[in-house]
Amino acid sequence: MEYKDYYQVMGVEKGATQDEIKRAYRKLARKYHPDVSKESQAEAKFKEVGEAYEVLKDPEKRAAYDQLGANWKAGQEFRPPPDWDAGFEFSGGGFTAGDASAFSDFFESLFGRGAHGGFAGTQQTGPQFRTRGEDHHAKVMIDLDDAFHGATRTITLHAPELDAQGHVTTREHTLNVKIPKGVKQGQHIRLAGQGSPGMGGGGAGDLYLEIEFKPHSFYRVEGRDLYLELPVAPWEAALGAKVKAPTPAGIIDLKIPAGSTSGRKLRLKGRGIPGKPPGDLYVILRIALPPGDTQEAKDIYRTMEQKLAFNPRARLGV
Repeated sequence: MEYKDYYQVMGVEKGATQDEIKRAYRKLARKYHPDVSKESQAEAKFKEVGEAYEVLKDPEKRAAYDQLGANWKAGQEFRPPPDWDAGFEFSGGGFTAGDASAFSDFFESLFGRGAHGGFAGTQQTGPQFRTRGEDHHAKVMIDLDDAFHGATRTITLHAPELDAQGHVTTREHTLNVKIPKGVKQGQHIRLAGQGSPGMGGGGAGDLYLEIEFKPHSFYRVEGRDLYLELPVAPWEAALGAKVKAPTPAGIIDLKIPAGSTSGRKLRLKGRGIPGKPPGDLYVILRIALPPGDTQEAKDIYRTMEQKLAFNPRARLGV
């Protein structure tokens, strides 16, 4: 997937005002509209311009894109860092040129299909009206340990704003957030009243924090379940053994059944992320071979070669 330079697509400078971006979009949309354009690949160009405008017209998406784009150039192979959007606050802004499914994989990798929003609700009484403020959304990265024990974390969000000249700026928004024990990846924590202020006396919107775990050095998370790849020696797998194994609650003695093969999965019930019910911890055995870097080790391997008559490729018919 290639990185897209939306400023280059729109033909504007990175410091362009919102009015300049709007004028550039109108000009390009007329130029490439499939119903009237005689340009080659007009439809593809029209979609590309629409996608670029979808990001640059929205101060929140634009600020997040600018934060990421400082280290990329158009056409470079792109993979978003796992925590690139941690701490960036979105309230959305609606789609401009069709539905989100028309946008590229690059757009989807940054903002997803739900990168839109709108009014949360209105109440009217006679000539006056009250409007509830928009809800905001942000993704926050937490340690896996926080999900096991709960925690209180101070997070700083960056909320985009427009200055008097129409340029995008950001302000910091610091909050103390309670991370509940047993929280899952992808779960949302609602902070009431921390979104946009309402109008006409309407209540403020809410802030929804989407939880994502920081990569762990040896656990992989799926829902409430954890997966651990555990190296074992050949004789431990063949003969059976009790070995030390890490779990989030501490080190345990794990029984390896005799005759285990690499890839065998052992289930430790209830040792995953807490909940009702709690998740499980799955230990996947990986047979680790001792190095043959001494004469004694080489002699042992030669003895095994002669006495075990083992063909690891027998099931392949060779």
